[in-house]
Amino acid sequence: MIDIHPTAVVSPRAKLAVDVAVGPLCVVGDDVEIGPRCRLLASCMVLGPTRMGEDNVVHPYAVLGGDPQDRSHAGAATRLEIGARNVFREHVTVHRGTVKDRGTTLLGSDGLFMAGAHIAHDTVIGDGVTLANGTLLGGHVVVGDRVTTGGRAAIAPFVRIGEGAFIAAGAMVEIDVPPFVIVAGDRARVRALNRVGLRRQGVPDGSRRALAAAFRTLFVNALPRSESIRAVPEDLARDPYVQKLVGFLAGDARRQLTP
Repeated sequence: MIDIHPTAVVSPRAKLAVDVAVGPLCVVGDDVEIGPRCRLLASCMVLGPTRMGEDNVVHPYAVLGGDPQDRSHAGAATRLEIGARNVFREHVTVHRGTVKDRGTTLLGSDGLFMAGAHIAHDTVIGDGVTLANGTLLGGHVVVGDRVTTGGRAAIAPFVRIGEGAFIAAGAMVEIDVPPFVIVAGDRARVRALNRVGLRRQGVPDGSRRALAAAFRTLFVNALPRSESIRAVPEDLARDPYVQKLVGFLAGDARRQLTP
């Protein structure tokens, strides 16, 4: 069964799966596909072309699938792809891609996007990501799995955020953020290893110790980046989490993070 409130507007070109609920004053546009058990609570919009997986929840005044804020956009039918079990809180905006990139903005599963967060065109977001209130992602940003931001963090276009990183509240991020670290401040820089996040994410004790040792070599010692990478001991470099960190720093971040 599909539950559509009498005041909702649903395009005849939209496809709604079983047990979808569309609340009062919601708008579902052309070429929108909504997966099973999704809930559009009230006064929100999902515009197309957009495809949404199962069990997503969209709160009032969120707008998903709007045109990209890009001067070159000329109405092309670019896409937004959303995974499963995400929560979009009030006033979240997520824009479709542009023809200058892959044409698709891509969100993973199990994300929490808090009130006022903005996800710009051509962004790629992994699984289990938390964007706190007012977080702003510029176009073409790539965010790895289980990244967390504090409120009002801002990520510049084309920046890559590695897996398990924590972006502190108010941080202004203009350069790539390696996996598993904390960055903070204006023109944010690496401050520490994200030890709390690693523990919460279930990273094994041995890998956490290896990352801590590798972090000291890579970020605490006053060595150029290429030398610090070579200085990581071989026994540490065999750890799979250290391999992700070193691989990101060595320049293959896009291969790691982009599906």
